[in-house]
Amino acid sequence: MVTLTDIERESYKNSPIHRLDPRIKLLFVLAVIIYVVSLPRIHEKNLVRLLAIEVYLLLLVLVAGLDLKYFILRILAILPFGLGIALIQPFLRPSFVENYTPYPLDLPFGLSITYEGLVFGSTLLAKFLVCITAVILLSSTTRLRDMVAAADRIGIPGEFTLLLSMMVRYLFLFWAVLKRIRVAQETRLFNIWNRGVPRKWILKQIGHSVSSIFVRSYEQGEKTYISMLCRGYGSGHEKAYYRAKIRAPDLLFLLLSTGIIACIHIFV
Repeated sequence: MVTLTDIERESYKNSPIHRLDPRIKLLFVLAVIIYVVSLPRIHEKNLVRLLAIEVYLLLLVLVAGLDLKYFILRILAILPFGLGIALIQPFLRPSFVENYTPYPLDLPFGLSITYEGLVFGSTLLAKFLVCITAVILLSSTTRLRDMVAAADRIGIPGEFTLLLSMMVRYLFLFWAVLKRIRVAQETRLFNIWNRGVPRKWILKQIGHSVSSIFVRSYEQGEKTYISMLCRGYGSGHEKAYYRAKIRAPDLLFLLLSTGIIACIHIFV
């Protein structure tokens, strides 16, 4: 099972990708996402271009020396969210398409598969896969606090970076609280897959666990906010930046990646 500690441990490795400035990596991921999203909804070269970008991202994963097991598991954990949307597209008729090419298949409930819907669904899934690969690459090679500081320095509004910094500080804390709750349930022989126990009772216990997490989150938030006020929060001096400068290898990586994406778009 992949834990938050495992994910953060990956970002402490030493590789050419890890040593890049966090601002450069954040700009690179944003550029990949913007390019992928801006591709046409239906185009015969979409899948080839997206496959080429995915291969480039996987090469960066190998250069970074990331644990492929954790990397693949993280992709598989997020993939169902996009897979569910992509799978229903072949049965729909997008409004931006005027003429459809249906496949001669006899399906129940009056459903029909169109060529345009199939192409749009596969393109949507490929876009989703490339985007989550880029995001996981960023999070696996950049420490969370450095990512928040980089977002602040490139001009992302302070309200967002404040929420991110609070999330980074207390994400591990609430994960530990959840683990303690699960251990306490297991010591009392609670098993969510136990068929000998009524489903209603199991759902009730899960609801108690979720409510306990919310109550503890609220209490921790109250304590944290009071502590922040006691330490001068709101005086305008609560931000602390790292002073690292962007070096030549950082700019070279950004220019090289931009050139590769441009070449993929032009020549593929």
